[in-house]
Amino acid sequence: MRDIEKVKKLREATGAGFKDCNSAIKESNGDLDKAIEILRIKGISKASKKMSRVAKEGVVAISGDEKKTSIIEVNCETDFVAKNDDFVNFVKELSDLNNNNNSNLEELKKAKMKNGLSVDENLVALIAKIGEKITIGKTKTIVNSSPNNYQYLHTVVKDNLAKLAVIVSIETKDNSQIVKNFGKQLSMHIAASNPLALESNLIDKAIIEKEQELVTEELKNSGKPDEIAKKISLGKMNKFKEENSLLTQAWVMEPKKKVKDIIKELAINDLKIKEFSRIKIGE
Repeated sequence: MRDIEKVKKLREATGAGFKDCNSAIKESNGDLDKAIEILRIKGISKASKKMSRVAKEGVVAISGDEKKTSIIEVNCETDFVAKNDDFVNFVKELSDLNNNNNSNLEELKKAKMKNGLSVDENLVALIAKIGEKITIGKTKTIVNSSPNNYQYLHTVVKDNLAKLAVIVSIETKDNSQIVKNFGKQLSMHIAASNPLALESNLIDKAIIEKEQELVTEELKNSGKPDEIAKKISLGKMNKFKEENSLLTQAWVMEPKKKVKDIIKELAINDLKIKEFSRIKIGE
């Protein structure tokens, strides 16, 4: 990728000006992730974690029912191939097999497809036929004893294949339409808000440490006294955790309320969010 194209991508990701982006690209020797960090430290960009990831093509598929639901990512090199009939048919059958094998990747690769060959053998044949690198990415299976798994597909390619997919599991004995509506809305919220974890204490420690490092570097350049800088740092980290934890995120349908407030308003005593998975091509 030429530097001018990297500058364009950096501007789209951070909202910073051409001059600053150009300078950051040169300083980082063309590394986009480092360039975003440079801009953040300088206070020019507020780029979030998701903006620094390199895009890949492919699809995400969901299979299963309300008691057992699986999600699988299959990557390819171009969007053209992601819509190819051979690729689409392979992923659809693969998705069902993934659900049968509980997202166990080793078992999945050995599983037999309809033509009698294993997934691995069919994958090699598909790569040879299409001429692009195709890989199986992230997978997840969620099992719920009560039928309260919900799903959402965004930018659908075909049937159960999309560019972004979410599955979320809710625990409750209540099987009313109110719960069903909440489950559907919650899956849409997760798609839009991209929470890192259910609660702040469940966010990956490496992500927290990286964010703290960036905040510390940013404040070093602010010239503020240490005591004030510490308070600002604490405030920034608390906000980061709040905005990236599902229960404390602003509810997409009513931003003045948090997800936990919506759950409280439902007044269903045994209702709780069990777990979720969100996969987006390019993240």
